[in-house]
Amino acid sequence: MTVGSGDAPAVVALGGGHGLSASLSALRLMSDRLTAIVTVADDGGSSGRLREELGVLPPGDLRMALAALCDDSEWGRTWRDLLQHRFTSTGDLDQHAVGNLLIVALWELLDDPVEGLDWVGRLLGARGRVLPMASVPLSIEADVVRDGELTTIVGQSAVGSTASRVESIRLIPSDPPAHPQAVEAVMAADWVVLGPGSWFSSVMPHLLVPELAEALVTSKARVCLTLNLASETDETHGMTTVEHLRALARHAPDLHVDAVVADPLAVDDPDLLLAEVEQMGATLLMRQVRRGDGTPRHDALRLAAAYRDVFDNFLGDVGTRSR
Repeated sequence: MTVGSGDAPAVVALGGGHGLSASLSALRLMSDRLTAIVTVADDGGSSGRLREELGVLPPGDLRMALAALCDDSEWGRTWRDLLQHRFTSTGDLDQHAVGNLLIVALWELLDDPVEGLDWVGRLLGARGRVLPMASVPLSIEADVVRDGELTTIVGQSAVGSTASRVESIRLIPSDPPAHPQAVEAVMAADWVVLGPGSWFSSVMPHLLVPELAEALVTSKARVCLTLNLASETDETHGMTTVEHLRALARHAPDLHVDAVVADPLAVDDPDLLLAEVEQMGATLLMRQVRRGDGTPRHDALRLAAAYRDVFDNFLGDVGTRSR
């Protein structure tokens, strides 16, 4: 299924963590004109410790994106596994990922976050580039409903693990500088893929960086939204699939979505979802994109096939071209 540069669309994927890894694992089968733009708000685990101690961008989500783009060879897979390896000890190295340390060391040597990421990409033979969404570390602040009252929680870890209903999120600082190369990538893209992933802590923060949000609205790129395989996680407790879309629209009212990809088993009410998607001016593509083993994880080949249908405008249930 791999497509070479001559035929491949320029694709930008937005997100972080395991959700972004899922979309990248599929998109890398379709195009080598691929750019991942990654959230930089992580404040937990190894990333949080390095961020606090050294004042750097949190490297963890950037590392995971690079690992997802590794060359499918013994060389690429070996370096990917090294990047993802975590130490287990009773000392300060416990649970630090080797890739996090490598990335931060390159940042210190080169004094350029993107150049450091590009060097790791070369080591992996990565199919595409990885860029931070902002030039400074960010924090997420959320208004949540707890015991019937509105309260505020701060930090990506707190937002991502909350069992309270999230009403809205904000970034700290509220007007962070987007990384210029991230803005350039969006403006030059044919397609932007948003999601899957933690809805409030990984997917929507990109839409709150003013320069990046403006690029998403003004770019000629079409936008494909990928829904999660489970509508309810900790941070989306009690939310339906339609409410995911409405939360996105509240935070980015000017963003035009062209297509929405959903797995039928993850949709609570297909008719309501279809009506909501059509009201957005988008087209709904229902495809099985999960693995066949029953786990809520995306299958890279199935998701790549769904993206191919979207990019080629084959959006009917039996492959009929959309009009």
